[in-house]
Amino acid sequence: MQEKIVLIGAGSVEFTRGIVRDLVSQGEEVDLALVDINPEALAVAENIARKMVEGAGVPIQISASLDRREVLSGATAVICMIAVGGRRAWEQDVFIPRKYGIYQPVGDSITPGGASRAFRMVPAMVSIAEDVLDLAPDALFFNYANPMSVICRAVRKATGANLVGLCIGVYGVAGYLAGALGVDRSRLSYTAVGMNHLTWFTNVRVDDTCAMSRLREIAKQRRTERENLLSNSASPEEAFAQLDNPFSWDLFELFGAFPSALDRHVVEFFPHLFHEGNYYGQKLGVGAFSLEQMVANGDRLFNDMKAMTDPSKQVSPDYFAAHEGEHTQCLEIIDSIRADAKRVYSVNLPNTGQIPNLASEAVIECPAIAATEGLIPIKQQPLPSALLCTLATRLAWVETVVEAALEGSREKFIQALVLDGSVNSIATATKLADELLAAHAEHLPQFACPTAHEEKC
Repeated sequence: MQEKIVLIGAGSVEFTRGIVRDLVSQGEEVDLALVDINPEALAVAENIARKMVEGAGVPIQISASLDRREVLSGATAVICMIAVGGRRAWEQDVFIPRKYGIYQPVGDSITPGGASRAFRMVPAMVSIAEDVLDLAPDALFFNYANPMSVICRAVRKATGANLVGLCIGVYGVAGYLAGALGVDRSRLSYTAVGMNHLTWFTNVRVDDTCAMSRLREIAKQRRTERENLLSNSASPEEAFAQLDNPFSWDLFELFGAFPSALDRHVVEFFPHLFHEGNYYGQKLGVGAFSLEQMVANGDRLFNDMKAMTDPSKQVSPDYFAAHEGEHTQCLEIIDSIRADAKRVYSVNLPNTGQIPNLASEAVIECPAIAATEGLIPIKQQPLPSALLCTLATRLAWVETVVEAALEGSREKFIQALVLDGSVNSIATATKLADELLAAHAEHLPQFACPTAHEEKC
């Protein structure tokens, strides 16, 4: 069958470029519809995509629209990568909590920033899901946007749409562990289960031989080297520059499982261990994993791509080079489903028993088989109690945020902030909630009216 792929949030130009790169490498006839509500971002994405397709000479038909309903009919796959409010809103998700002593390196999955982002994202994603169900009910439906667990859970709860969450994290960390072991990734097999950005590698094998003991040796060696480094370096900056995800390796030593997706994300699930953002001599989101630098890089990348739309310029050869990014594996999954290839991927799906001692219907990241029937989760052994606790408490936070986002409940937002563990008091949680809601009011229609727990409008 000829695919018609609708990419919603195509203004995320780097993601669009990656999808087009993968389609070009396949060389098959495809209809690709690009959708974004930002006219400038959409124009840049369309221009880059057309230049790549024309340069490669492949039979890909490209269309673009500011209205997704114009292009959804007949879609065989819908891929979402939206970011309501864009980078300017993201900055506020991180900068406002800093006033309260909360430092986040990302702020898109959990912590106050993750909740704040969820409130902008959930109404938009629910609306998209309703349109997909109306106009393309048989389409494969994928989400790459964060906070992954909240979005996928909210969409399924509100609409019943079969939304599947995809993330490069587990795949990337598998490559990282292969590098630590000194082997090619192709020799590695593993089991990784949990929730997006806190997924635990509970088993790692090299050529069918368990590699967990070797990883424990590496973790112990790295801890010793780090302690010596921090004690003997001339400056904290010099020491920090040589560190390599120390917290993740410490967690592996403690829990016997390695966390994805490395320190930048994982630290946010343990805010009580990083008071005032203190992280191995640096400040999270500032000296360590600078949010300002990350946002600036995004702005620079967009401006570079915007410059590339000049009619006199052709896209550079590196646009066609293989590149692992968030788009990675999406087209492979679609192909595996169409061909009934039964390849295994890490995906975000409701818990229907694949992790038997986690909450039913909670959205979890787990291995699944991509076959004609869709993505079929592979049942796992019950998790040890310590790992279970790291996930169960966070999944309860997810459910609270989902309810707050769907209901427009300020009270549940405050509850979520208290449950998260970043704030030092209920009073702080209340002030922080109100400031974040005020900062993003234009994107939060559901909070414009009191909830059912208060007097209705």
